[in-house]
Amino acid sequence: MMETLHPNARRDPFGSRINRAQSPLLAYGLPWASILLGSLTPWLPIISPAPVLPPLGLMMILAWRLVRPGLLPLWAGVPLGFFDDLFSGQPMGSGILLFSLILIGIELIEIRFPWRSFWFDWLTASGIVAIYLVVAGLLSGLGLSLDRLQILVPQLLLSIMLFPFVARLVAHLDRLRLMRVRRIS
Repeated sequence: MMETLHPNARRDPFGSRINRAQSPLLAYGLPWASILLGSLTPWLPIISPAPVLPPLGLMMILAWRLVRPGLLPLWAGVPLGFFDDLFSGQPMGSGILLFSLILIGIELIEIRFPWRSFWFDWLTASGIVAIYLVVAGLLSGLGLSLDRLQILVPQLLLSIMLFPFVARLVAHLDRLRLMRVRRIS
């Protein structure tokens, strides 16, 4: 005789996905929280005579925008840039301006080049990080001499080499973000 089970109690290869929904907290909050955590990296206890740490807040927002287009609205650059300004040591408003311009620039690039590839995303992110570091250095009073701009080279190279790992981390966070949780009914 077959035992009848409650429909939610059945286990089959596809039944584990029935009656589940994404967590709104994960779906909407995880991208923002990961970018905010990336902006806190200047507080790591690393002492060096020149800037070495890559701008992880910027790299996280770039990775989220390139890995999952349309997830962050264009106005997201204002609050995320403000938070980055609070902890990066840059003059107030530079992160707001640069993050907003970067999000608008990525939107224009994706309108012009709708096809996507890993290499194109890496090239785009590398160019944006290079421009960001130079403009942020100029806004902080670095100056335009070649000797002073050479200070940014280690930070730029580390940022370019680290971007694929940041994009991979964002892809894993995106899978976590879309993970379904069991709904209690």
